[in-house]
Amino acid sequence: MTAIEIVPTVYKRVLKLMGNRFEISVVSDDESRASSRIDLAVAEISRIEKLLTTFSDDSQTNQINAAAGIKPVRVDQEVFQLIQRSLKISAITQGAFDITYGSIDKSLWNFDINMKSLPDAETARNAVRLINYKNVIMDPEHLTVMLKEKGMRIGFGGIGKGYAADRAKAILQHNGVNSGIVNAAGDLTTWGTQPNGKPWTIAIADPDKQLTPFSTLNISDMAIATSGNYEKYAVIDGKKYSHTIDPKTGLPVSGIKSVSIICPSAEFADAMATPVTVMGIRVGLDLVNQLQQLACVIIDDNNRLYTSRNINVKN
Repeated sequence: MTAIEIVPTVYKRVLKLMGNRFEISVVSDDESRASSRIDLAVAEISRIEKLLTTFSDDSQTNQINAAAGIKPVRVDQEVFQLIQRSLKISAITQGAFDITYGSIDKSLWNFDINMKSLPDAETARNAVRLINYKNVIMDPEHLTVMLKEKGMRIGFGGIGKGYAADRAKAILQHNGVNSGIVNAAGDLTTWGTQPNGKPWTIAIADPDKQLTPFSTLNISDMAIATSGNYEKYAVIDGKKYSHTIDPKTGLPVSGIKSVSIICPSAEFADAMATPVTVMGIRVGLDLVNQLQQLACVIIDDNNRLYTSRNINVKN
């Protein structure tokens, strides 16, 4: 009588969380155990969504926004620390990443793929006049957060998915899942290996043909986040402008189709992808090259590929 060999398999679940498509994959030799572990990850992501959402009046994010220019709001330590880390990233990127981005005044002008002209510089600047991470007042002793100006708003759209992916990974690892991927709408974190022992192969989408990989990377215990402008853009006087708005000028950025950031933390990768787009190729790569354990792949409007130092991309 021969023993039955139990071969590990990748078990996946796709669901909508935080308004985005999440795919959670775990390597296991037991389907019911894999399913129960995925349940724990889903519960953690849902918990974070309730904390950070701007679609619920009683979320801590909305309490901070409602009290803007009026009073400080006490928050959980978790939210306080996430805001602290966000403000550090704002400082590193000189404001190209800014959680007060929600303060943009869309009544003055709003990006539309059918638009035929840009707003004048003054209108654009007025639209972003309340965006300023330096006006977020933090009190570590009392765990309070205050937005200095009335009308200011914070939001975690640029960092929340990555944070949730990191937390889901931590929960899965704590519960004995040695290999897996948490993919939060393209912001993903990996650990361990495929069932065959090889690293995970991650594709960077071709900006023009989304189902075709532009290039691939073999990674393990790493996260990758991509900020792409290939779906939402306007063509004005023959030049492409993306839906990504420079928080300092209020104008849409141009020249870059996609930025992929690779580093150990999905939160940091998520937060860095958009600011590199805003900063542009030369300045963005220069910043990435100065930061430890951070790598970057940029595809420009002419499909040219640029990479930071110490990265091996397979075309």
